[in-house]
Amino acid sequence: MKRAFSLLFVLIALAALRVSAYDIHEESIKYRVMYKWGLINKQAGSVTIDTRSSGDGFFTSELTGRSASWADHLYSVRDTLRGRIDARTYEPVFYEKIAREDGDYKHDHITYQRHGKEVTGQCHRIQRRKKDTKDTEIHTTLHASGMTVDILSAFYYMRHLDYAKMQPGESVRATIFSGKKKETLRITYHGLQSIELGRKAVETYYITFTFTGDEGKKSSDDMFAWISTDSRRVPLKMKGNLPIGSIQCFLED
Repeated sequence: MKRAFSLLFVLIALAALRVSAYDIHEESIKYRVMYKWGLINKQAGSVTIDTRSSGDGFFTSELTGRSASWADHLYSVRDTLRGRIDARTYEPVFYEKIAREDGDYKHDHITYQRHGKEVTGQCHRIQRRKKDTKDTEIHTTLHASGMTVDILSAFYYMRHLDYAKMQPGESVRATIFSGKKKETLRITYHGLQSIELGRKAVETYYITFTFTGDEGKKSSDDMFAWISTDSRRVPLKMKGNLPIGSIQCFLED
């Protein structure tokens, strides 16, 4: 369940893709996080994402996620993500994540510098595992070329893409910076797919995501997303597999 809440925000694509006329606007979006295993289908948590314009060509975003009370006994999650993002390019200026997961504490802060296509991230992490008695600080400098985002800014950038002009099976790659490492993500578009949401059929763009580390090995299982085809381009449903069962996230509307 450690990456369950991040599932909502790893929907990344590259600037080389054609984009539509989607524009950032102030909003508050909420999701139900469901745990499914066989006949079990129970709400395991919730996520809220608030977007506010800065009025200077940038916008701010804050995500809060928490596990349900029954799930706290298995894996407690209290996460807060904050970011400042360029409203024209969807590139982040800074990113912050405060995570309390299963007794562990992490506080990540990333600032970005860009020179042409080259990106440098100054990443600072404070962490304390539940068995530790004091904090540990880690500073890492990460480098990438091309479109580079974090978990939070990715949520907005992917909504700007014109999936209607992509061919089923077409895929692209991007770089994600975390508190002390970077990953490569491949996003593959599979075409239109109808899903049931609120007892009615909704047409969506169906997408999968694959994460790899520096050596090309998968760093986590594939994830799946179904995105609305209207002008809002909101992820309506997301899914990630667990060792036992799966986590499924649904938009509350």
